[in-house]
Amino acid sequence: MTEMLLRYFRTKQKEAETEKVYDTQCPFCSMQCKMQLIEQSTVTRKKYKTVGKNNPTSEGRLCIKGLNAHQHAIHTDRLKHPLLKVDGEFVQISWAEAMGIIKEKFTSIQSQYGKNALSVYGSATITNEEAYLLGKFARVGLETKYIDYNGRLCMSAAASAAAQTFGMDRGFTNTIQEIPHSRCLVLAGTNIAECQPTIMPYFEKAKENGSFIIAIDPRETSTTKMADLHLKVKPGMDAALANGLLKVIIEEQLIDESFIHERVNGFTEVKEYVSSLDLDEVSELTGVPVNQIKKAATVFGREESGMIFTARGVEQQTDGSTAVRNFLNILLATGKIGKKYSGFGAVTGQGNGQGAREHGQKADQLPGYRSIENDEHRKYISGVWGINEKDLPRKGVSAFEMIQKMDEGEIKGLFLMCSNPVVSNPSAEFVKQAIEKLDFFVAVDMFISESARLADLILPTTSYLETPGTMTNVEGRVTLREASFPVRGEAKHDWQIICEVAEELGKGEYFSFSSPEEVFNELRIATRGGIADYSGITYDRLRKEKGILWPCPDENHSGTERLFETEFAHADKKAAMVVVSNTPAISKEKPTEDFPLYLTTGRVMSHYLTGVQTRKSSTLAAREFESYMEIHPSTAEKYQIKDNMLVKIESKRGSIVVRSKWSQTIRKDTVFVPFHWADSQNVNRLVSKKLDPTCKMPGFKVSAVKISPVAN
Repeated sequence: MTEMLLRYFRTKQKEAETEKVYDTQCPFCSMQCKMQLIEQSTVTRKKYKTVGKNNPTSEGRLCIKGLNAHQHAIHTDRLKHPLLKVDGEFVQISWAEAMGIIKEKFTSIQSQYGKNALSVYGSATITNEEAYLLGKFARVGLETKYIDYNGRLCMSAAASAAAQTFGMDRGFTNTIQEIPHSRCLVLAGTNIAECQPTIMPYFEKAKENGSFIIAIDPRETSTTKMADLHLKVKPGMDAALANGLLKVIIEEQLIDESFIHERVNGFTEVKEYVSSLDLDEVSELTGVPVNQIKKAATVFGREESGMIFTARGVEQQTDGSTAVRNFLNILLATGKIGKKYSGFGAVTGQGNGQGAREHGQKADQLPGYRSIENDEHRKYISGVWGINEKDLPRKGVSAFEMIQKMDEGEIKGLFLMCSNPVVSNPSAEFVKQAIEKLDFFVAVDMFISESARLADLILPTTSYLETPGTMTNVEGRVTLREASFPVRGEAKHDWQIICEVAEELGKGEYFSFSSPEEVFNELRIATRGGIADYSGITYDRLRKEKGILWPCPDENHSGTERLFETEFAHADKKAAMVVVSNTPAISKEKPTEDFPLYLTTGRVMSHYLTGVQTRKSSTLAAREFESYMEIHPSTAEKYQIKDNMLVKIESKRGSIVVRSKWSQTIRKDTVFVPFHWADSQNVNRLVSKKLDPTCKMPGFKVSAVKISPVAN
């Protein structure tokens, strides 16, 4: 009897669960939802569940990606040790060996070819501290001008448009809490229902409150279904559509004359241009009926408040910057900016798309949105960093232009952090070939991504569960991501890797940090007095206040909830309208006899960016395990494409094979392919190398293609 009881109690003891709770934030979209990972352990197994945590932006909501984010973080494929490529295969080495190789190779390249022979390619998913350090590392550690990041492919059009129009760029000019109270909401090129699902309740509440919602998209999506009016624009014709809306607003006298007179430059020139346009011709160009253009314009113009939101559909164009500026023209003409329930929202794509572009990863920027070409800004940052201003490099080039310089042989080495340019850039085969020409390539990643496959050396980094630091969400709200999950193997945090490489290269005195908070405190000093001023933000305040909207110039400042209430950020305190031609400076591909269809690209709810993380989640991968082509049934029948069959899609740049998916709601002249897959399903193989002349954004959203069924 005693033995049986002992066995019973031993069994119960083994079954007893211990529970650990880890505070964190979702690593995916710009909502940066707060959450907790709960780990329940027995002697034999561990199981996990994720719950939302209340916060000012997402209010405790989570989407399918956030609920399952931990699956990639605990995946068995996570890199745990440095890997060196030897005879085409990766072999495990020590950190000491890895650092020695980096020192030898980087020193040799710069000795032979000069400082600018090395390049740094960053990420909009790393923390503010790491983004700041990476910019400093390029300019102080390597002394190279060549640094840019993957946010160039995401937010650059909206950022440049806002900076040129308002004098500064913060994703939202108002808080997210104002959305439900705005009388008219325009969603231009954004599918928030799939890309930022936890923001949707704000728009649903607005609809309940009687707001009129206008969606602009070539496709019918879960977002457009919510709209009162869906303008099914031809791919690439967003700027022309905005001109049509402006024409009606001006001719119907729906402008705010006093606002324009007191606070806006350039209106007269814009008025003259749009007045010369023919609305029927605009309708023909855009594919949007005249009555719908008039309806959208008059509703937005007449309502007392309104907000315009743009995202990749408008921005990922070779005229993306001016297209966004034209939507901002509409806000300025109607005076719907700097007021309650009226403003602009650039719907950031990546988790730290806002913060990552503020602190020095962009080719032309220094921390705090300072300009690397401005002598006063250079002097200030040089003083913070303790270097001579003349040793601070000048501006480099955009992300894709760096790849072109790799192809040309000017750039010989690459330090890549948490990005996958082989999949994310246009003309993906060209990108792969250019990177293969490098003399030495170091990748910092959690997995062997499609880009890391090409590396000579891979350094293992930590996940969102393991790396604490600050992130800046879609509103411009700085948040503190706590992270205490055990580090996998010998992986190190990005900030630690940067500091250790700098030490190896003899620049350790500039990178002697022992925690993210120490880095943040230097970032605060570096941003003081800049446009993106974080100097009043501290870790203690972020813990207590659950996030602070910048600019926040001192510790007694509560943060800035609404921008431009009394003045804009240009020297003359006024905003700038600009004429945007219906004929863009960089011509876009149009369907031809050989390539008769438009191709546009986008996201699906269960995946994120190039899929390196989400394709490691069994739950998310099961929902969308392969790419597809959305096509109208009548178009499909014309090209003998049955539903759910393999299809070859070809452009002038290359071809891919995906599965067809019939859709009654897409334009008949357009096909849609998501961009989360790699190799033979990488849709960016089909995209042109042409770039927006202002912000260097590739034209992902418009390509001319032909399609054909794949033989069994």
